[in-house]
Amino acid sequence: MQRAFPLLAASLLLLAAAATLPVARGHNITKILAQHPEFSTFNHYLSVTHLANEINRRLTITVLAVDNSGMGDLLAKHLSILTLRNVLALHILTDYYGAKKLHQLTGGSTISSSVFQSSGHAPGTTGYINITDHRRGKVTFITEDAGGAAPAVFVKSVKEIPYNISILQISTILTSPEAEAPVAAPAPVNLTEAMSRKGCKAFADMLLARRDVLQTFQDNLDSGLTVFCPDDDAVTAFAPKYKNLTTEGKASLLRFHGVPAYYSPQLLKTNAAAMSTLATSGHSKNFHYSVRTDGDSITLKTHIVTATITSTVVDQDPDAIYAIDKVLEPRELFKVPEVVKADAPAPAPAAPAPKKAKHAHGAKHASPPTPAGPDEAPADADEEASDNAASSVGAAGRWLTTAAAATVATAVISVL
Repeated sequence: MQRAFPLLAASLLLLAAAATLPVARGHNITKILAQHPEFSTFNHYLSVTHLANEINRRLTITVLAVDNSGMGDLLAKHLSILTLRNVLALHILTDYYGAKKLHQLTGGSTISSSVFQSSGHAPGTTGYINITDHRRGKVTFITEDAGGAAPAVFVKSVKEIPYNISILQISTILTSPEAEAPVAAPAPVNLTEAMSRKGCKAFADMLLARRDVLQTFQDNLDSGLTVFCPDDDAVTAFAPKYKNLTTEGKASLLRFHGVPAYYSPQLLKTNAAAMSTLATSGHSKNFHYSVRTDGDSITLKTHIVTATITSTVVDQDPDAIYAIDKVLEPRELFKVPEVVKADAPAPAPAAPAPKKAKHAHGAKHASPPTPAGPDEAPADADEEASDNAASSVGAAGRWLTTAAAATVATAVISVL
């Protein structure tokens, strides 16, 4: 019996450790590449073209980076920013390829989709990348419509976070006539006019009545903006609650429906982080909501309501407007329904505090790169968004928890 107690204690420690394993967090491509000056130009244009945001919001991604010399060859073509975005989107694969995986391709080759292909701007098979593992470890990348151009060669792995993000250096820019084709600049988005035409006139009128709030939305049009506008029926049903809000409360509610970043429908479906809004204060977690996907249905969930996207009003990078069937109610302004509180699981016992670790010692043409600070890191997911994010660490934790529980049960039986 006495010999069983050490086993029981060890099992309990294993169980506790498994329960406290860290969950994988989002990545920030700008901060990662900032540690490698040889990719500073590539890094700069990922931010200018808003592709950095798209990379950061995807759970699984591979970035094919080129050094400053390779980017110099691309910039010499004097492509517009919109066209440059398409070319760089070829270098973002929607699957994970680490250095090891490149040398274990079934049949020695594979075809991977790029963000350019999934954007909807690439006709046919344009935007697919052929990856081939040759003899003696040589791996090449080439587009489906390369037009006789030589393939780019794998140089080295820059950063890998399995199976989250992989950054690989390739020798040259991937070429594609379709990606390099001129892209006409879209007409500026008129927010309130677009909303009024597509069933969100009541919400547009609320913004027009608060010019200071409307200006906040308009200030983000060039850098990236996504608006979720409640349809007229939703605003009518919500009118009594809106009237009871303070002046500042009304402003916060309206800003709560805007996100200072561009989200295409595809990005919304793959988003796993809590979304910061125009009402969010600095780096705090207030005025957030999460995105849920069920098939083709996309919903926005606050702690008060769940609204469904009913239509796309505008999808014109860097701006998007979606109609929703309910007004989004933040918990900062409204009381959480009792039924929600009753259904919520009881909080887990607080884990002991960890010991302190010791410290160890939009232009017409693409302009030349200028020093740019790292993009803001993606917001941490809240308790609602966290169950959208799958991580291998979490899976390992569940396995360890199960294994430890079984060991504990065996030990208890042995004691008895």
